[in-house]
Amino acid sequence: MKRILSLLLAAALLAVVAGCSGSESVTGLHHAVITIRDYGEVTLELDADQAPITVGHFMKLAESGYYDGAVFTRMDNSSLEILQGGYAYGNTGGTVTIKGEFLANGVNNTISHKRGVISMARQGTGYDTASVQFFIVLTDSKNNTRALDGLYAGFGHVTEGMDVIDTLCADLAKCERNSMGFLGTEDQPIIESIKIID
Repeated sequence: MKRILSLLLAAALLAVVAGCSGSESVTGLHHAVITIRDYGEVTLELDADQAPITVGHFMKLAESGYYDGAVFTRMDNSSLEILQGGYAYGNTGGTVTIKGEFLANGVNNTISHKRGVISMARQGTGYDTASVQFFIVLTDSKNNTRALDGLYAGFGHVTEGMDVIDTLCADLAKCERNSMGFLGTEDQPIIESIKIID
């Protein structure tokens, strides 16, 4: 009887630890819609066969409402040519980090950083430091494939709404940004929501 209770307790503990890991993985293709205040909707196809942990993490954040009211903080159109967002002021939902699913970290993710690809940003130089921020690639630049492929986890692409992104970026190009492309708080576009649709 004690042994059965010990086994049940161990199984329950493992379930709790797994549930808190933040690295739930999924498979197949999934779809999401980003609604950007004053601009419109951007539809994504998420490829969990290439980046199962990243897609699972992104979907969990979206479904929890973490991204509701988050902002785009950066537009770099000089070197990397990306639009970066997903930071939610005052929301601690982004404290969990996940494994970086890219070649330099031992994962054969073949998504190349071309126009319309969505990828996870990292915190600093650590490979396993992706949390909540993501970026969308703005051009088919060789700078992106050289600097980002194999070092960042691409996990899908825009299927509709790059015109929305282009209009947003044209407006952001008129705003003051620092040398890394970070915008002042008053100029940061608001993500009204990210909804997983299947």
